[in-house]
Amino acid sequence: MSPDRIVLRFTAAVSDKPIIYHLVKNYDLVVNILKAHINPHKEGMMVMELQGEPEQYAKGLEYMRSLGITIQPLSQQVQHNEALCTHCGACTNLCPAGALYMERPAMTVNFDDEKCVVCLMCVKACPYKAMEVHF
Repeated sequence: MSPDRIVLRFTAAVSDKPIIYHLVKNYDLVVNILKAHINPHKEGMMVMELQGEPEQYAKGLEYMRSLGITIQPLSQQVQHNEALCTHCGACTNLCPAGALYMERPAMTVNFDDEKCVVCLMCVKACPYKAMEVHF
């Protein structure tokens, strides 16, 4: 079973709780954190891949909801428009996940959408608008 990409949003009241620990230990779920912005005693956001047996997966989601965590599917994705790309590489240094990289020796920009965490930094950096957001 393939992992689901989800976005968690939580309040300061649960920002210091060991949520990931409980998902792994109590519900036997596989967690891959793709992006997180968490500050103790403040609101937080996390993008993760989550997978496990359907019954345990549902229980894990219910556990997070019981803590007041909002769970949403990752509903947007970034796409690389080859027709617009000039392979300048402006996006490659900004990509925190390594989804955009320069292929050598051809010096072409390649995009691995499986690694993309939808941080949108490449969309902002691309002067030719070759990185596009799709919902």
